[in-house]
Amino acid sequence: MSSLQTRTDMQAVVDAIRAHGRFLVTTHENPDGDALGSLLAMRLALQQLGKDAFIYLAGRAPLPAEYAFLELDDLLRELPEEAGELVLVAVDCANESRLGPDPEILMSAPLVLDIDHHHDNTRFGDVNLIVPDASSTAEVLRDVFRELGVQITPEIAEPLYTALVTDTGRFQYANTTPKALRLAAELVEAGADVHRVFQGVYESVQFAKLKLLARALERAQVYEGGRIVVSYLKRDDFVEVGAAEPYSEGIIDYLRAVEGADMAVLIREPPRSDGPTRRVSLRASVDELDVSAIARKSGGGGHRQAAGFSSDESVEQITEFVRREFAEASRAASRA
Repeated sequence: MSSLQTRTDMQAVVDAIRAHGRFLVTTHENPDGDALGSLLAMRLALQQLGKDAFIYLAGRAPLPAEYAFLELDDLLRELPEEAGELVLVAVDCANESRLGPDPEILMSAPLVLDIDHHHDNTRFGDVNLIVPDASSTAEVLRDVFRELGVQITPEIAEPLYTALVTDTGRFQYANTTPKALRLAAELVEAGADVHRVFQGVYESVQFAKLKLLARALERAQVYEGGRIVVSYLKRDDFVEVGAAEPYSEGIIDYLRAVEGADMAVLIREPPRSDGPTRRVSLRASVDELDVSAIARKSGGGGHRQAAGFSSDESVEQITEFVRREFAEASRAASRA
């Protein structure tokens, strides 16, 4: 996207926010740190501007426990009666299907603002601000807030920092740009508590999550000479160790860390009867591999190095699919 296009989209978002007074802010189901941090920061910014703002997340799955320190007590899990009258702001969501099981209800809002950094965003909003080279949606929001004249208070700085630090993998992923590091410094200067965020996200691991990790590591298999690492979690695993679905967050990073692995795959059966049979997470360890392209072939999407999709196929069928697509992607990369 050209800088001129980004500038035009930014102005459209800013104008829309200034012109309206009531908002419903939401993000993708099974949210990560960028989703929840952006959700909270957006709500606080709107309130600072004198707007009415609700925050909403579809589904019944509990939030990941590592984000319990974020002030999300007023997060709605059911749509408010006045939802049809509110401007919808979707943050960190690449396509409308990830808004929940009934996206058409949300999309019937009088105006939909789509603010995101996923390169494969479908631009499903009436107004879309998509910045693919941004480290996180939090980085995009910081620029929006600057245009709106929003003061970065400690209450806004902390969720933005949480979003930034998690989507950059503690500033270790390839999306850690100089701009991202400058933003981190700004947010710390504005009052984000680095130690509190680190303790909350990385040093509050539930024992059940460790048990779940053990099962995933025990089942891990390597393919293509060690270039792919695949593991899976069954629904019974969650039940037997007492783990909720969000406890599987981050397990795939252990698979990606295997020496020689170009791609890691975690297949999991959500511990509930509604929704898809299996969810599949993909992670790439090399820049040449675009796992979002693989995910899109099964109706999913995401980033080049972190993506996912849902499937009703078996673990074996999913494994064969990702192996086949990995081989094709590798051949294409070698010809480029």
